[in-house]
Amino acid sequence: MGAKANKSIFLADDDADDCMLFEDALREVSDSTELITANDGVELISLMETTVPPPPDVIFLDLNMPRKNGFECLEQIRNTKAWERIPVVIFSTTGQEEMVRKVYQGGANFFIRKPGSFPKLKQAIKQVLDIDWNNYNWKLVPENFYYQY
Repeated sequence: MGAKANKSIFLADDDADDCMLFEDALREVSDSTELITANDGVELISLMETTVPPPPDVIFLDLNMPRKNGFECLEQIRNTKAWERIPVVIFSTTGQEEMVRKVYQGGANFFIRKPGSFPKLKQAIKQVLDIDWNNYNWKLVPENFYYQY
């Protein structure tokens, strides 16, 4: 059975400009994908509690957010039975090796450093949307975990 046409993405990011850019890029890559944004980790978890199931196809998660940061969200998602299998893509301006290692060990599926240009942002989103998460074993190839455009 092929992937469903309509995907659902959650984006947790406290930067309103980044959220708008992400949405614009997503619309150019896929007009059938629903985007739901949260301004911080507390809002994301609240959103998850009220809307899952059905789970989103993927969560894009910024690390540096007020109230509850991306590390705390990732830990809560991975420790919640109903959410533990939802793919989580860390989407952050930081590319520090220590941070990348920490979220890899914490169970994130992918780490994308926020691209500096709109075409690269579109490329990053398309790459994630094209992944068949049911058949993607990211733990086998840790060097494929971190993408910098």
